[in-house]
This record gives sequence, C-alpha cells and structure tokens, in this order.
Amino acid sequence: MGSAVVVGGGVVGLAVARALQRLDPGTPVVVLEKESAVAAHQTGHNSGVIHSGLYYKPGSLKARLAVAGGAALREFCEAKEIPVDVPGKLVVATNEAEMVQLDRLFDRGHENGVPVRRLTLDEVREREPHLRVSGALAVDSTGRVDFKLVSRALADDVRAEGGEIRTGVTVTSVHSAGSVVRVQTTDEVIEADRVAVCAGLHSDRLARASGLEPGVRILPFRGEYSEIVPERDYLVKGLVYPVPDPDLPFLGVHLTRGIDDTVHIGPNAVPALAREGYRWTKIVPKDLWESLTYRGSWRLARRYGKTGAQEFVRSLTGKALVKAAQRMLPDLQVADVRRAGSGVRAQAVTKQGQLVDDFLFLRDGRTLHVLNAPSPAATACLPIGEHIAQELCGRRA
Repeated sequence: MGSAVVVGGGVVGLAVARALQRLDPGTPVVVLEKESAVAAHQTGHNSGVIHSGLYYKPGSLKARLAVAGGAALREFCEAKEIPVDVPGKLVVATNEAEMVQLDRLFDRGHENGVPVRRLTLDEVREREPHLRVSGALAVDSTGRVDFKLVSRALADDVRAEGGEIRTGVTVTSVHSAGSVVRVQTTDEVIEADRVAVCAGLHSDRLARASGLEPGVRILPFRGEYSEIVPERDYLVKGLVYPVPDPDLPFLGVHLTRGIDDTVHIGPNAVPALAREGYRWTKIVPKDLWESLTYRGSWRLARRYGKTGAQEFVRSLTGKALVKAAQRMLPDLQVADVRRAGSGVRAQAVTKQGQLVDDFLFLRDGRTLHVLNAPSPAATACLPIGEHIAQELCGRRA
C-alpha cells in the first residue's frame, strides 16, 4: 500500500492507523496530533459509556457499527487488561406518552440486534430502588470504560507495529499531487501515499483549507455534567437514561455511574463559544464568528429555539438540571449535586440547519476526510477504523 498518514490522535484516528497496519502489515504509518498527547478532546471528555446501538436508525452505519463495535471494544479491553464492565442500562419512561416511545425503542432495539427486554416495576425497584417510573427497558450490552486508556492502548499497538505518533504537530492542509498526497504542517510537508483526516472539531475547516467544499460546518456543542456528592451517590446504582424525545437530537439528562464509581448527571447541550470551549469563559472570536455567520446555525436555532433556551437555563443554574433528573429520581435534591467536567461535541450541520445524524466521509483521491463522527464513534472505534482503512485502500466491496 505504501506509506500512510493519519491526521488526528483521537480514538478514531488511532483506530484507523491500527487498522491500516493490519490491512497491510509493514505499512509505514504516521499519526499527527496537534496536542501534546492523544485523546485530548472529544475522546478524553466523553461519558465513558459503551453504547449498545439501541437508538439509531436501522440500517444506518451508526446502528451497524455500534453493535459490532461494542463487542469488539470489550474484547480489546479484556486483552489489554483495561478495566471494563458491562452492567447494562435502564431506559425509563415517566408517563404514558413516554411509554409509547418506550415500545418503539423496544422494537428498534430488536431491529438493530440489540439485547433489549422489558422490565416489571418490581424488577426496576430491585435494580434501582430510588427510581420512580412508569416502565423501563433493560439494555444488557451497555458498558463503561475509560476511553483515554483505550486510546493509549491503541497508540501502543501502532508503535509496536513500527508506526509513529507525533504530537505537537498542527496540520494546515492536505493536497493530492498525482500519486502522492502532501500533508502541510506548520513546520514541514510530509508526503504519503494515502491520508485519513480524523480532525474532529476542526474537520470541516481542514477540508476547506485543502480546497474542498465539505457541504457542512462543524458547530461545537458543549455538554456539561454535574455529579452526585459521594454521601448521596447511593441513589443511583448503575446507568439510567430517560426515553429520548424523538424530535430532539440529544438523549436528555441521564444518570450514569462511571467506571470510577462517580455518578454523573447530564449532559446538557449548549452552543460553545469556541471549538474547544469547555467553559463559558473560553471564547475564540474566529470560531464564534464562523458559527454566527453560518446560515445553518440560524435555521437550526429556529428549529430548536425552545429547547435551546431550556439548555441554557440548565447550564446557568443547577436547579434546572436537578429538576430534569427528579422526573426519574424524586429523592434527588439540589444540595446533592455539584458541578463536574464538560466535553465539546463536534456536530456537522448542513446549510439547511439539519443535524447530520450519521457518519459522514468525503473522499478526495487518495485522501479520506471524516467530516462527522458522532456518538457512538468511541464505542465503534475499531470497526470504524477498519471501515475507513478499507475505503481508503479500495478494499470495500
């Protein structure tokens, strides 16, 4: 195959590099990451949940890869002795209208090959004594892991096979020149036979800098989490999700006991003022200007204006977040909750204001740009890596 470069040292980029090496053993692979370590952004700031594939449209790439990815990831973690467990999760309904949606999720789960089953209220109380719900599904394949550890193990695999991971290297453009691809960094030009661009929050910007029209723009959404104080975290035993609103793009406020035993509440979803804006005080004028002047941003705002206002309130006051959680967990009080970390989701949005709901790739000769890699990208990183490697090498049927 010749040499390959992967731009981006998140979990997807590292999985692509590993897959390229396995597809053609001996292939020189270089991963270029602008930060000082891998997994610095979306990978290192996510919920740590191994998703089941329950929610996704049947037949979509997300649905197919989530189910395969969860199984592959658990096997990988066990082989690498990375702490992982699979407690399953509850998806709960709190009123009759949500019960209808719960039935739809049950059917969708079976369509996607997800192990999902209905629980009686006695079974719910046995698993989560403090919940007060109308009904629930158990999704037994949902797990939890630290994706930073997964990324480091993938990086170790890449190095073990002779690959190189260069941190502190910023790529500014990628251009094809016949049979060679030239990767321009701030310091040099690196030539390769094939390039995979897994630039996450900057994927559209790098595509445009490379002379392409991605057709979408990345809008950064910050997801802020709170956590239950240790003396009250007995209120939640495992992973509890509400029935998602089918008209909204996010899953709603959920309760997740992580692999480190901390119980998180959230996230909300608010526009970030910078592509790497993990707090309100982080403002990058260029990032903010690009978001505000994009036609799709305003069309998206009109579509989800009411919901957006509610998310802002949740961001600014802990009471609103607790109120949302109290629908499932009435014993929770404001004093039980404190602020925790946040992550920024790279969401591709069309000019029409539509959220791109599946993985999105753009091929340019010997280069493949990953323009949208939403959740469950971390869960599905291994089959996504294989999919991209095969696409890049022309090996897919």
